Amino acid sequence: MTVKDTAEAIMDAAERRIRDAGYNGFSFREIAEEVGVKSASVHYHFPTKEDLAASVARRYTERFLLSVDEEAASGCGTVEAWVRGFRRALNDDGKMCLCGALGAASHSLPKEVLSEAQQFFRLGLAKLTEGGLSQSRALQVMAALEGGMLLANVLANPDAFDAAAAGLS
Repeated sequence: MTVKDTAEAIMDAAERRIRDAGYNGFSFREIAEEVGVKSASVHYHFPTKEDLAASVARRYTERFLLSVDEEAASGCGTVEAWVRGFRRALNDDGKMCLCGALGAASHSLPKEVLSEAQQFFRLGLAKLTEGGLSQSRALQVMAALEGGMLLANVLANPDAFDAAAAGLS
């Protein structure tokens, strides 16, 4: 495995754990064990847990926003692009939005991790308003999508997301 592959595998493992159990839901030892490397290797790539979680959140934001841009470029409307992005995250991964999971514990996050989670929401709201929504409507859409994803996970019912997103477009 190359150095880049190892770093990606570490971030993949951390992302799964954060989406399952939040920032406090993983340790470097667990990540190393899952990836098949020594803890020192995790520390080599990400000196602190804060560095790792912030890198994961940054990567998630970039990936998520790119997928929304691709949906919008395919011709669907702004809101529908966001609904599809969240639905894909729920269906493909069966998990919470990474930054939503982090945001749920925002009061206890390290500053750098909180900053990255906030960036996801700031950029998302900006994209929604750039797509023609008012600030108020952008907040409603983001809240409905994050809330729908939360309900789908808590109730173990993916249809709850679709019900929460119904009528947003």
